[in-house]
Amino acid sequence: MTQSSPLIDRLNWRYATKKMDPTRKVPADKLERILEAARLAPTSSGLQPYEIVVVTSAEVRERIKPIAWNQAQVTDSSHLLVFAAWDNYTAERINHMFDLTNELRGFKNEGWENYRQMLLSSYPQRPAEVNFQHAARQAYIGLSAALMGAAFEDVDSTPMEGFDPKALDEILGLPARGLRSVAIMPVGYRAAEGDWLVNLKKVRRPRSEFITEV
Repeated sequence: MTQSSPLIDRLNWRYATKKMDPTRKVPADKLERILEAARLAPTSSGLQPYEIVVVTSAEVRERIKPIAWNQAQVTDSSHLLVFAAWDNYTAERINHMFDLTNELRGFKNEGWENYRQMLLSSYPQRPAEVNFQHAARQAYIGLSAALMGAAFEDVDSTPMEGFDPKALDEILGLPARGLRSVAIMPVGYRAAEGDWLVNLKKVRRPRSEFITEV
């Protein structure tokens, strides 16, 4: 049986909230810690090939709602987080992250510089769609970190793919920034009534069906 811990307790508490209380706002410090959890998430080669757009504008969220299957969490949540991946890997983007690493660590490493050249000789030459799909998988790591961060902060959240990415990209002006939306995550607080899922038992496959030890 899984041993309890503060994190496990919060993960048992969380669920994909279907109805949020539009009158309750997530405090700024909690939101920042949720975003920081996503920022600190690991990514392939440390490139962080995605960004998060925090949507608070009621007008913008009203425009997003119809292209997200009219899901109420889009407008009733406190904040709407949009995870947007790079549309491609470019030499400029790769070099920026390697240069940032050298700047923050205060030195250059020959092995690290050789790794930079390896990426520069391969990633930009691949089809843009291949690179986007790779970046999108990294964005999901950040999404997972944000979901766990929200649970740890006693904040409700819902991971969503149910939206029209191209329409959302246009609403947020993402193509001009070289980004494509991947997932959205409303954060807020569950409504006291009206959420059919809130009191149902969490269902996950048992460990015996999920974990294989070799």
